[in-house]
Amino acid sequence: MSEIAAKPFPFFFDRPAIALIVIDMQRDFVEVGGFGESLGNDVLRLRKIVPAVRRLIEAFRSHGLPVIHTVECHRPDLSDCPPAKRNRGDPRLRIGDPGPMGRILIAGEPGAAILPELAPGPGEIVIEKPGKGAFYGTDLGAHLDRLGARQLVFAGVTTEVCVQTTMREANDRGYECLLAEDATESYFPEFKAATLDMIRAQCAIVGWTATTEGVIEGLRDAE
Repeated sequence: MSEIAAKPFPFFFDRPAIALIVIDMQRDFVEVGGFGESLGNDVLRLRKIVPAVRRLIEAFRSHGLPVIHTVECHRPDLSDCPPAKRNRGDPRLRIGDPGPMGRILIAGEPGAAILPELAPGPGEIVIEKPGKGAFYGTDLGAHLDRLGARQLVFAGVTTEVCVQTTMREANDRGYECLLAEDATESYFPEFKAATLDMIRAQCAIVGWTATTEGVIEGLRDAE
């Protein structure tokens, strides 16, 4: 077993069983003019983590370890987008509406695409998910079983919504989960801080947290 320096205590991992999951690093959430900004958010907060996310992806690739990307998006006819999700509040744009980067969060539209600098590499899995969690309505579990992955490192956005939801889903399914603290972000700094505390509370009740550098060092030492 190898080790990553983490909180609340070291994260021990078996190299053949570890994989990276990058959550929803999409233009609609991270770029000016996208859905996130239309809701009144400062997307520049999220853009700041791009270098850290890229370093994690490159590290996993360099060690021949799986990298999985998720994208929150819906079918063009919105048949997989419940009214409770689309119609909440009174936003300027709703899911499916035309926006500056195409229809909001619709599969195949420019805004739903992953940032070019974090684009999936050849053969990397991309999970298109209709919900906040990456297990709901997807074949993520089957992919992880095929890979033999039981220990998951997470990065992406937003910390308290899609990232945390997926980590909790994974935890309930028996996966050990670690979140890279500086490779995740929220539009609300207090939400990120609270989520990190919740994840690692009570002896890592949901999972562990570590720095990107700590994860990279752990992978390097496992070689």
